[in-house]
Formats: sequence, structure tokens, C-alpha cells
Amino acid sequence: MDFSKNATERPEPCKAEVKGTIPNWLQGTLLRNGPGIFSVGETSYDHWFDGMSLMTSFSFEDGEMTHRSRFLRSDTYNSNMSANRIVVSEMGTMAYPDPSKNFIVKAITFLNHTVPDFTDNGYSNIIKYGDDYYATSETNYIRKIDPVTLETQDKVDYMKYLPVNLATSHPHYDKEGNAYNIGISIAEKGKTKYILFKVPNVSPKDKGKTVPALKNVKAISTVSCRSLFTPSYCHSIGFTDNYIIFVEQPFKLDILKMATAYMRGVNWASCMKFCPDENTLIHLIDKRTGKEVEMKFTTGPMVISHHVNAFEDKDHVVFDAVTYDDSKLYDMFFLKNLKDAASSQSSEYSKPSFRRFALPVKSDKGVGVGENLVKLSYTTASAVKEKEGKCTCQSEVLCEGFELPRINYDFNGKKYKFVYGNIVDQSALSKQVAKFDTETKAMLYWNEENCWPSEPIFVPRPNGESEDDGVVLSSVINSNPGQSGFLVILDGKTFKEVARAYVNADLYKDMHGIFIPKGN
Repeated sequence: MDFSKNATERPEPCKAEVKGTIPNWLQGTLLRNGPGIFSVGETSYDHWFDGMSLMTSFSFEDGEMTHRSRFLRSDTYNSNMSANRIVVSEMGTMAYPDPSKNFIVKAITFLNHTVPDFTDNGYSNIIKYGDDYYATSETNYIRKIDPVTLETQDKVDYMKYLPVNLATSHPHYDKEGNAYNIGISIAEKGKTKYILFKVPNVSPKDKGKTVPALKNVKAISTVSCRSLFTPSYCHSIGFTDNYIIFVEQPFKLDILKMATAYMRGVNWASCMKFCPDENTLIHLIDKRTGKEVEMKFTTGPMVISHHVNAFEDKDHVVFDAVTYDDSKLYDMFFLKNLKDAASSQSSEYSKPSFRRFALPVKSDKGVGVGENLVKLSYTTASAVKEKEGKCTCQSEVLCEGFELPRINYDFNGKKYKFVYGNIVDQSALSKQVAKFDTETKAMLYWNEENCWPSEPIFVPRPNGESEDDGVVLSSVINSNPGQSGFLVILDGKTFKEVARAYVNADLYKDMHGIFIPKGN
């Protein structure tokens, strides 16, 4: 499989050929996003995450499915295409001016890289703020899109509303449709901090008006960074009814190195460092007050990618997350390494662990040092008192080699049982999707020869009777000769195939996505 091959967009809706029966209740659109263009003219990206965004849509109505795809027309895309070369730098690829350009152009390019004006190439996910949908990566720019036609609309800068230079592409949503996310504010007024913010759903008085969703954004909490010039990289947060979990990991961005990277001829990604001799801090923030709970939690060094879910139980907050022992995952996605992985030559693979942590929120007064404060029978996760108000946490490993976790989002922030994800035990390239039972540890799989399924997304059946009553959608790259890519629909309970819809076109490796029920 060639991951550096440029995709072809197909903006006109095209009816898929359905084998099996798509449930009639499945009405709505699955939007997916991922890198799609890896070379422009004579120049090419070094890293898969740098590729320019291709958005894909799978729309379901009355047992039929239509497919379409379109490149995000970001400023980055437009600049690169009009220059017929890569002129906007990405995390893993530094863009240098055409050698024939004059000194002034070079000087301006240099200045633009000292305090980076980041890309608006939103390749990682589709998120919802208010009534609007945005293509996002992790910079301060997001691009509004039309969720039906996939056309690119306004460029939105978080910095106009909130001093964040970077923000994650994994917000959480509560029942009222408010979104919660976290961003990093770098050296603003001499402080580097993490800002947890809430984007309220559209109020009845603003319904139908073209008010920017971020206009009413509220910073709900600020967490000081433990070092001014090396904030922790953050990819996602944990979320319950009353708390937000932010893990400050020893995987960091070195801001000073980033400022000189261009001059030194290296990419920004090389300015990220894992510090294995440092602990991981777990910040538990009370949503009601915006303050951290009194107890301080630490655990050993780790890199955390995706939070799975979190819930409150008897004076504890339990959170599940996919973690790594080092930061090699990013390196796996340099295109030259993906090529090796696809041909099974990869030696440097760091396998993820699906871990459960338990944080006691009750006071530790009267508890002896060295005692475990976790009093839950179903987990071996512990939080041992080090001294007054400070605990060291040990996680329970629920399973290994599991990534891109998705749940029935109606159970987000609640006690839950099932997770859907990709099996990545041999390499970061997944050939299997799975359903994992967090209680029994049983795993059900779906795979097919020469096929590469995407992150699986669970869609609950309206008025479903159980947590796994619904279907799981995964877009599948099919490298069997003469066969097209397809979207597979699996039964949420049995994990058996219900239907598949062949799109009569190539599908491409992507990252994340969102299901929009009809009527939203």
C-alpha cells in the first residue's frame, strides 16, 4: 500500500452498491477526515500527518448510501496549489522558498517561522461548535465546512476569541450540545498555561443568525504549565458530568527550539521531546468551580493519545485511556517508515496499552501514608498516598494493541462496558476492527484479507435497548485486485457484518470522523 499517493476527490454524490441490508433507522451522514495530498509539483511532505486534508462523506437514507469526497480548500491548499510547490510548513515538513526567489521573500519567510503562523490544514477530525461543523487539526485555525457538500467556508482563528496557540481536535459534548476543549496558551503575558474552554450551544435568540460559534466561548479553567517554554502536548481530555481530566504528560513542545527550527533546517516535530525521567501529572478539574480538586495525582512517565471514557463512582473518578511507553508513535508515521511498516520491516514499533486509572476525590485525612485510597472492587488500579494531599497512581491494563477507541457516546462520562477500536498490535497500520468488553475483557473482531478498516464509529439505534444496540461504521481500503473500497456496517452487539456499501472508487487512510444524525 502506498500511503504517499495523492488522493482523487469526488465532489459529486455517487450512489454506492449495497450488499446486505442497511437498517432503515440508519439515517444521517458519516463525515471522515484525513490527509490526502502528499506531493505538490516537485515537493513532497515527509510525514503522513502533514498531508492536505481530504474530507469524505457517507450519507444514509432509506437503506441506501451515497459517497462523496472533497479536498479542504484551506489557505494552505490554495497557497501550495498556486505556487505548484509546498510553501506552507507543517509539523513534520519545513517548507523553504523556491531557491530562485529573492532575498526579501526569504527574509519574510524566515520571520513567519520564528513565531510560527500555523497552517489551517485541518486534516485530523470534524468537530461541531454550536450549529457549525469544522475541519480541524491542532493549530489555532479551524475551517468551517458545509457538512452536506463538503465545501470549505470561513477560516476561524481561536486567537480572536481566546489566547490559545494550539487546541485539540477531540472536544467533548454534553447533553445540551455545549462543547468542551483544551488549548495551550504559549508565553502569554509571561506565562504558559492550558486553558479549558466551553463553547456554548447556540442560544434560542441566536438561532438562525450567522453568529460565529466561538463568539460566546468561556474559559472555564486555567492550569499553569510546569515549565514556561516546554508545555506538554495534549491530544484529548477525559470528561464526566462534574469533572474534566487533563493529563500533563512528559511529552513536550520545546518552544525555543521551535522558534529557531527553520533557521536550523529542521522540522517543528523534532522540537517535541519525551522526558522519561519525569512523572505524569493528572489534573482533575471540577467543572462547576473551574478549580482543581485538592488531591494531587501523579503517575509514571507515559504518552497518552486518546481518552476512551471516564465516569464517577463512589467518590472516585475512573478514566480509561490509550497510552504508550514512549513517543515513537509519531515517528512511525513518517512516510518512509509507513512504507517499511506496510512491508512488515518495522522494528521500531511501540505498542499501545488500554489503561484504567482511578482517582479518589474524597479527603485523605486519617489515611496512612502508603495506603491505597481506591475502594472499587472491579479494578486493580490504585492511588497510593505519598503524603497529605498527594497520591501516586498505578493503572490497570485492560488490553494491549488497541487504538482509535470509540464508544456509544450516549454513555460518555458514564459507567460503560463496550469500546470499538482498531487492532494495532503489530504495527500502526490496522487490518482489524474490534469490539472490546471492559468487564469480561472479551474481544470480537472483524477483518478481511487485504483490507484496512478505519476507526470504527458506533451509531446507536434510536430508543435502543442496550449500550451496544446499534451499528458500527468503518470505511475500508480494499487492496484486492479489481475491487473498490467500501463502508462496512457491523452489528453493535454481535459484531457480525450487516451490510457493506461499495463506493466504486478508492478510499484512503484517514484519521477521525463524526456521525451526524438526520435532522441535525
